[in-house]
Amino acid sequence: QVQLVESGGGLVQAGGSLRLSCKASGSIFSINVMGWYLQAPGKQRELVAVITSGGTTNYSDSVKGRVTISRDIVKNTVYLEMNNLKPEDTGVYHCNARTTWYDAWGQGTQVTVSS
Repeated sequence: QVQLVESGGGLVQAGGSLRLSCKASGSIFSINVMGWYLQAPGKQRELVAVITSGGTTNYSDSVKGRVTISRDIVKNTVYLEMNNLKPEDTGVYHCNARTTWYDAWGQGTQVTVSS
């Protein structure tokens, strides 16, 4: 099984920046794709960004140009660098690891952007 632990959330003013971290442990060799998803208040969980095992990245249109997903293979950690944050970026950010057999999810980290 894969376990995921997120960190780095917090309260920030609009226009500010945050870096989220997601550390993976367990059966990390089975991970094909890792990503970040946003659970905004009253909304369904939606994709923010993903990175494949080959390093290919993909972003939602709402964050393109403001967000960068990256990884440190040695540390088994994926990062989400978020800049020029907006109030609509507020919510719980969940880390996801997709394997051949299942999806693993972290507990999430809260990001609140004040206007």
